[in-house]
Amino acid sequence: MTHVSRVSQAPKRLLFGPGPTQVDPSVYEAMAQNVVGHLDPYFFEVAEDVRRRLRAVFGTRNTMTLAVSGTGSAGMETAVSNFTQPGTKFAVFCAGYFADRICEMARRHGATVVRAEKPWGETFDGDEARDFIRRERPDVVAFIHAETSTGALQEPRAICEAARETGALVIADAVTSLGAIPVDVDECGIDIAYSCTQKGLSCPPGLAPVTISPRALERLEARQTPNQAWCLDLKLLREYFDGRKYHHTASSTLYYALQQALRVIDGEGLESRWQRHREVHRYFVERMQDMGLEMHVAEGRRIPNLNTVRVPEGVNDAQVRARLLEQHGIEIAGGFGPLAGKIFRIGVMGPLATRDNVDLFTEAFSAALR
Repeated sequence: MTHVSRVSQAPKRLLFGPGPTQVDPSVYEAMAQNVVGHLDPYFFEVAEDVRRRLRAVFGTRNTMTLAVSGTGSAGMETAVSNFTQPGTKFAVFCAGYFADRICEMARRHGATVVRAEKPWGETFDGDEARDFIRRERPDVVAFIHAETSTGALQEPRAICEAARETGALVIADAVTSLGAIPVDVDECGIDIAYSCTQKGLSCPPGLAPVTISPRALERLEARQTPNQAWCLDLKLLREYFDGRKYHHTASSTLYYALQQALRVIDGEGLESRWQRHREVHRYFVERMQDMGLEMHVAEGRRIPNLNTVRVPEGVNDAQVRARLLEQHGIEIAGGFGPLAGKIFRIGVMGPLATRDNVDLFTEAFSAALR
């Protein structure tokens, strides 16, 4: 008789952090399907369905829309490495940790990086965006749509309009926004956008959705030097996904998961999903204010699905987070960089974005703060 080892059981958590976030049970069910090869016709059938559904969530008709193997950081480096080479002037709107990260990636790929800077948690208005881009006249402009480290939501339109005027490509980090709020790639004029699967899409981590505009594709085709990041080279990835030529061993299991997560979103309807996140965000803020707590980001500039609550005077945020996890099985995150010890980062997205779940969280959070 063959001995079968018992499967270990991970603890049950309520993932109220910035990511990973709660996963719909049907996504776990999808992941239990048989593994197929990375060149199997069924894999490409699933991949094509994923690409079609991602276009809807991104708000684009871009043909080159796909999910790269890797997390959101792989999406970021896909965007940077394919459109940056030594001498590229790369402008970044910086007001948080992930803007700093994209600066560092661009620097490592040989770019000359110029920064517009504000304190963490603030955003740039239209005049500030236009003045910076017109003054610097960069080749590439990058911004963080939803800054995970601060909870601030950046309006894209003025950035994109000014970039078009000067001939620059626009990269948008939609890691926290995609699937929970509109990104509107085509409407805003974003050229390259990337995300992850473990936040607004309510899926396990492991894939990075990216979308590339026709204008950006022209720039990519004209590039003479090879991308230094071989695994993230969009020219090679296009040969894989469109030409079905071997590039790497993509995970069919992760594609099953993303396909089902996108089906869940489609079943709810994008407008309904976005409205649900907005409404629950407002309710969450009300509950925090009822507790006497303050939000870090000004009203009107907040990410609806990722809330940053200021740590009250005299409270140790690490102890509060530990009590939530140990006593209630609830995970949230703290701040880092200049916001270390100063904010709680609380994700209310996907399956957890309901008033009942906010009430459940608030009761536990209140007890942990005592």
